[in-house]
Amino acid sequence: MQLTNYTEYALRVLLFLGTLDEGEKTNIKEISTAFSLSEHHLSKIVHELGKLGYIETIRGRNGGIRLAKRPEEIVIGAVVRETEDNLSLVECFAAHGNECVLTPSCRLRFALREALEAFLRVLDAYTLADLLENRTSLRALLGKRRDR
Repeated sequence: MQLTNYTEYALRVLLFLGTLDEGEKTNIKEISTAFSLSEHHLSKIVHELGKLGYIETIRGRNGGIRLAKRPEEIVIGAVVRETEDNLSLVECFAAHGNECVLTPSCRLRFALREALEAFLRVLDAYTLADLLENRTSLRALLGKRRDR
C-alpha cells in the first residue's frame, strides 16, 4: 500500500505548521520552499486542510496559515482517512465495478481488509504531537530550507 502524494504532502504541511511557535504564521511559499513542492499543488492541500478544520487561513496583510487545533487533537489516522480518496486496496473492496470472478469465494479480501484496518488503527494511535517530539530538530531542518 502506498499513500498518495496528496496525503503525504498534507501530513508534511501539518508537520511544518506544528514546528511553528504558538501564534506564528507561515505561508504556502515558505512550505513550498522547505519541501521543494509546487505552490499550486500545496494551495489545494492547504485549502482542503482548512475545510477539514486542521488549519486556519488568515487573509490580509498580516495573514498566513497556522494550525487550527492543538497538535494533540490531530489524529494521524483521521488525516489519512480524510485525505486519501481511495483506500480500496483491491478491486473487490469497491462497491461498484468489481469484476473479479473470485469475489464470491475469495478470502484474500478479508485478509487485506484486516491489514488495512490494522494499518489505520496504528495511525490512530498517533497524534501530530507524537510526531513533533523532535520539534527542535525538525524546525532546524525546515529552517535551513526556508532560508534558501
